[in-house]
Amino acid sequence: MPYELSIIIVNWNGGRLLRRCVETIVSSQPATTYEIVIIDNASADDSLDQLRASESLGPLFADQQIRIFNNEENRGFGAANNQGFALTNSPFVFLLNLDTEVGPGTIDTLLRTIKSDPTIGVCGPKILNSDGSLQISAFFNPPRVWHTLLSQLKLYLLLPQRLRGELLLGRHWNHDRQRAVPMLSGAAMLARREMIDQVGGFNERFHMYSEDTEWCWRITKANWKLMFVPEAVVLHHGAQSSMKRWSSQERLKVRLEAGYNFEHSVLPRWRVAANQLTNYLVVCAQIAGRKLIGVRVPELYWVREIHREHLKRSLRQ
Repeated sequence: MPYELSIIIVNWNGGRLLRRCVETIVSSQPATTYEIVIIDNASADDSLDQLRASESLGPLFADQQIRIFNNEENRGFGAANNQGFALTNSPFVFLLNLDTEVGPGTIDTLLRTIKSDPTIGVCGPKILNSDGSLQISAFFNPPRVWHTLLSQLKLYLLLPQRLRGELLLGRHWNHDRQRAVPMLSGAAMLARREMIDQVGGFNERFHMYSEDTEWCWRITKANWKLMFVPEAVVLHHGAQSSMKRWSSQERLKVRLEAGYNFEHSVLPRWRVAANQLTNYLVVCAQIAGRKLIGVRVPELYWVREIHREHLKRSLRQ
């Protein structure tokens, strides 16, 4: 059966969260024809058994509206989504993290928006944390020196709040209106197949973190719009897979390394070096400021060393 929408979920030891995610998709009652494709990255838990045991999902399994594909190893987020692209042929694809819950009307709203303008390549919903608070999902991309200085040294306080939000996005913007943005969170992205065919899927060099950053960069470079749609809402419990894999310190180190690799892959050498020098100097300034008031934050010292190493690498490469 041809579907208008393929919903791709990458699973790795998702437990009950995977089942909850799929059940919320079904209960949101999308008006379109859709399939759900689960790419399992060699899970060792019972998440797939829990999913199959759901009574409400039984008819979808029987009709093969839910399909599961098992990988023998953890291929990473980007590669698994690329696998999902290759296994489907619908004109629209909705990428969802396994730890999300889809709000009523969300899929219909995203589809309506992306159909309204042929230059929109991806639509992203407003994302909420588990407690209902706003989760930042629209970002500035790629990083620039002035952005880092304004954000990390709190120089943004010198700007009017509205201008600050429009310039910096992220935590400075209240995510209250529909607009094109440079980057959307990979936790929930509804994409146009035509755009994927032109731009390509995720860069599989990025196993986890920054794969959505790099993909968004290529999408905008190809003159497709990334549209933030606040009327569509997705709940995201956040970092559930990575917390099972790494400590908070390890996770930050992996994220910083992925960010550096992204910059190195898309920016000229001088911009990478300028960004890394700025990161290093900003952390040094933060350490010095805390010393003045007698506060020591151990995390800042090893973050400084990571930025120092990235700066050396950027100057060598």
